[in-house]
Amino acid sequence: MDHLDKLENQSIYIIREAFNKIERLAMLWSVGKDSMTLLWLARKAFFGHVPFPCVFMETSFDMPELIELRDKLTKDWKLNLLIARNDEALAQGMNHKLGRVVCCSALLKENLKKTVDKHNFGGLIVGVRRDEDPTRAKERYFSPRDKNMEWNVEDQPPELWDQFNTDLAGGTHLRVHPLLHWTEMNIWEYAEREKIPNVPLYFAKNGKRYRSLGCVPCTFSIDSVADTYDKIREELRTTKKSERSVRAQDQESEDAFEKLRRDGYM
Repeated sequence: MDHLDKLENQSIYIIREAFNKIERLAMLWSVGKDSMTLLWLARKAFFGHVPFPCVFMETSFDMPELIELRDKLTKDWKLNLLIARNDEALAQGMNHKLGRVVCCSALLKENLKKTVDKHNFGGLIVGVRRDEDPTRAKERYFSPRDKNMEWNVEDQPPELWDQFNTDLAGGTHLRVHPLLHWTEMNIWEYAEREKIPNVPLYFAKNGKRYRSLGCVPCTFSIDSVADTYDKIREELRTTKKSERSVRAQDQESEDAFEKLRRDGYM
């Protein structure tokens, strides 16, 4: 068993634990590289079938390539796709020009809260990794959110010997993070081994590629010639820039991303 097998086995165990212990479970599916790995693992965990809804948080500023792959895989893999939009905020003119953190709060955070409340989800499987951002490094595999969807960073439950606390007070829900122990390098190693379909924007074209994917106005490409898996991994070995340095909302203030996550953002 190599290191990818160990990562895979632990993640599948966490996904199955979540399915067995949480009523009304769903998975957030952004169609980005981490999210695609998560979906792939979920299909492996349940022998090709995903037994819970896949929630896509649609902002109307989504990259067309993401939507194209989303629709193709939904059909090919017979996914239960739930598209969540904050139509009220969009009708009032919400966009990134009002402030990127403001826009993320309305179109993602508030949208997510409305979706959780509407469908009474007891838990959400999310594809976050510890190495992506210092704030995410503070997470647990099973992380509670209160009735307002807020995250108490200073009061995280202990997780010893793969024992996860799912006994929560009323009105709360769990965020489940099966990829927490993975790295960006692992994601690309696994994607190549498993032949996971990913958005082509991750691979360099005309000297540019995307390292992270989000809304069109708020996500920047990087200079790169990495058009193969090997070249992407070599680039990761030498880069000194963080993965989320291409996300505009993270640059608005030093603690912008942590504030968003404390308030319920992914």
